[in-house]
Amino acid sequence: MAQTATVYNLEVDLSDVDRGVYEKLNLCIARHPSETVEYMLMRVFAYCLEYGDGIVLTEGIAAGDEPAVLCRDLTGRVTAWIEVGMPDPARLHRGNKLAGRAAVYTHRDIRRLLAQLSGTHIHRLNDIPVYEFERNFVDEVAALLEKRSDLSMTITERELYLEIAGRTFSTRIVEHRAS
Repeated sequence: MAQTATVYNLEVDLSDVDRGVYEKLNLCIARHPSETVEYMLMRVFAYCLEYGDGIVLTEGIAAGDEPAVLCRDLTGRVTAWIEVGMPDPARLHRGNKLAGRAAVYTHRDIRRLLAQLSGTHIHRLNDIPVYEFERNFVDEVAALLEKRSDLSMTITERELYLEIAGRTFSTRIVEHRAS
């Protein structure tokens, strides 16, 4: 019998001081059986850090040819292609050409990811930011994430402060560029 997705309902109080975004988000996310909690959490972080008009959380691993997060304008045209983890270089290339803007959010081995991206042809690779999160931060938060969770997230000067289950965590979001 096939496993079904696990649904998470997250209430996120988002304060992105760097961009002047202050929102209360109600996210209903289906986690595919082959998707780790850490990967799903990175999708949530990418969504919150890119939050704006036209943003959509896709089905993650089950999304097929779509990235973890998409942004569309009012005409439906893709304006941002946001990947998570260790994205396939060919997919990142296609997404950056399609959208004109791409980004990667990762908690994985940054040296390995940058080497993987640099070793292939990706459209305007130097223009694609790769945002690194500390692995232990993601692991600790993922361990506290429940199917119904409240998160308070504040971003200031690329430092992320997160409160979940009465505990507070922080991590520096480091920007890298592959070349």
